[in-house]
Amino acid sequence: MTATISPSPVRRSVTVKASPARAFEVFTSGFSSWWPKTHSIGTVPLKTATIEPRAGGRWYETGEDGSECPWGDVIAWEPPQRIVLAWRIGTDWKFDPDLLTEVEVRFVPLASGGTRVDLEHRLLENMGPKAEETAVMLDSEGGWGGILLGFGAVLDATA
Repeated sequence: MTATISPSPVRRSVTVKASPARAFEVFTSGFSSWWPKTHSIGTVPLKTATIEPRAGGRWYETGEDGSECPWGDVIAWEPPQRIVLAWRIGTDWKFDPDLLTEVEVRFVPLASGGTRVDLEHRLLENMGPKAEETAVMLDSEGGWGGILLGFGAVLDATA
């Protein structure tokens, strides 16, 4: 019997100067203000990225030509503590409605002021044979590490 080794969840954090409520607001309703335009799966250049503000809402991009490309949906909407998103983007960087991995973001108030934003991308084993390789990319500075740093920089610049 061969044991299957699943990739560990990708976990990244950033500390910001804002309150949890402000950090949650910028992360969600201000998503397009900080999401890198280079991180797109559409067929045309990315114009905006959107998280609809409710459980069951969509998570998607809009291209410069107005076309929409889904990324997933909102599983949990709990302002200002957390949001959980269904990531339905496969290892080929295309939308797959049958794939489910989860991105949970928690906004933790710090005693010293500010907020620690903790991100966990889990269920990566659902990506199949290329899950481990994809986990390495998601955990790189071009993945969640750099994305969260960019979010923190945009948020702190508006604090």
